[in-house]
Amino acid sequence: MATTTLTAEAFEKTVADNDIVLVDFWAEWCGPCRQFAPTFEKASETHEDVVFAKVDTEAEQALAQAAQITSIPTLMAFREQVLVFAQPGALPAPALEQVITAVKDLDMDDVRRQIAAQDNKEQN
Repeated sequence: MATTTLTAEAFEKTVADNDIVLVDFWAEWCGPCRQFAPTFEKASETHEDVVFAKVDTEAEQALAQAAQITSIPTLMAFREQVLVFAQPGALPAPALEQVITAVKDLDMDDVRRQIAAQDNKEQN
């Protein structure tokens, strides 16, 4: 599966309609972004059960701002509509594989319990 381009209009639907979504926030002028692109593309070919999406921060400035992107490239991973990973910087292929494996291996019931506990703590 190749990478797909995400727009602000398609972002929420893509995250909602897919179990795992990896999003690469990038820009054409960004050297590390161009360096990371082939790694991201290659991973998309070996993990057909994951949606690999790219957001051009120049074309989608409002989306990048809403996602609080302050450095590019930034990789975000969503699992069952929950943001479970966000990190700036171009990852080498082995590190990207580790992220993908970790996201796939998450116990989402446990993640939701932790989120609920944190929400309760913040409300008290």
